[in-house]
Amino acid sequence: MISPAGTSPARIPPNLRRWLVVAIIFGAMVLGYIDRVTISFLADDIKALFHLTNTGYARVANVFIFFYAVMYPVSGWLIDRFGRGEGVRFLMFGGILVWSLACAGAAFTRVVWSFGFCRAVLGLAEPMAYAAQLRAVTEWFPKKLRATANSLCVAGGTIGMVIAAPFLVGLKETYDWRAAFIVPGVLGVVIALLWVMVYRNPPADVLAENTGGAPGVPTPAFAWSRLWKTRTLWGVILIRFISDPVWYFCLFWFPTYVKSPALGLTERQVGLFGWIPFLCAALGGIGGAVVSDFMVRRGMKPILARKTFLTAIALVMPVFALTPGIANPVVVIAIFSVVAAVCLSWLFNVPVILSETFPAKNVAGVLGISAGFGALGSVLFNEFVGKKFDAGVPAAVFMIMGALHLIAVLVLWTMLRVETPEEKEVKN
Repeated sequence: MISPAGTSPARIPPNLRRWLVVAIIFGAMVLGYIDRVTISFLADDIKALFHLTNTGYARVANVFIFFYAVMYPVSGWLIDRFGRGEGVRFLMFGGILVWSLACAGAAFTRVVWSFGFCRAVLGLAEPMAYAAQLRAVTEWFPKKLRATANSLCVAGGTIGMVIAAPFLVGLKETYDWRAAFIVPGVLGVVIALLWVMVYRNPPADVLAENTGGAPGVPTPAFAWSRLWKTRTLWGVILIRFISDPVWYFCLFWFPTYVKSPALGLTERQVGLFGWIPFLCAALGGIGGAVVSDFMVRRGMKPILARKTFLTAIALVMPVFALTPGIANPVVVIAIFSVVAAVCLSWLFNVPVILSETFPAKNVAGVLGISAGFGALGSVLFNEFVGKKFDAGVPAAVFMIMGALHLIAVLVLWTMLRVETPEEKEVKN
């Protein structure tokens, strides 16, 4: 028997259901990241198939990133507007299903425009999962566990990157490059079905404890137009616009860079060792969230704990500028590992700051807007990367990336604060 909207079937206790929700989101994120980075591990095949330079490859990668940027704010608005009741359940289901079909569809393309179309659909569908999962985590988990739960959800993406190298290269070598698109797509359809079967809204008492509100009870929240007048929204937009390009660089250029003549790894070696930075990223992201939650449990104010932790780890980012001068692939992979861990710690903790500075019903919208601008910044930077790599001068790329998180720290401390709507501004 299916329970009415807003209730949780008695056969699954709330404390168990919330971790099942996290587990399914984790699986969706694993496959979502594999789907988005398939082209980075098959870059040589795709460039040969469509006769692309590095700049051309950057533009193919940008098709996904551009539509991802466009759809992220829309996804946040959809979750804020329709997320109550069964909204989160069915919007997440639709997002996972559509992106999985788009991933599988890329295997059947023969010309670059149809391949690009599949990448565009992938970009349009994937943001829904991030907007929906943050709303789900905000409503299902108290603040003392929220960063940990959020990090476990989002870490699925990085675990996807860990799996991606051996998984995709193995599929290609066992079958052909098309299998690397079809198999993850089919698995994504299975995850979508699991989600719609398991997810329910939290019980009223759980929701009230975690967010201060219950279904059907109006609570103060910013109207969409009013969000744009808050200082914190513009602060997080700047933070994501400035810092996200470093992570997107790791996603789409790491395999290409370590296979360049300067380092000379083979495709098989990338399959064997290319997962290491992304495992470090996952461990760093989850570990960072646990540390910042520990700081909160020790009595530090939540937003201060997140800011202090993010500032401390940003101090190591200038090491990235040293990369072009190093010919040892082991050292280069180690540097990428440190950088990736910092990037994921930021990406895991910044959304948690949003859940602690905005009303719960605004969190998905703010995440969508800020992440969209982060992807837009990455589109612009990605074009720059392609041109510099074609010109054989990567040093400028790494020098800029080494400074971006330090600039983001200044914004973090000067612009992010708790935003409280007026009591009369009510959003159901």
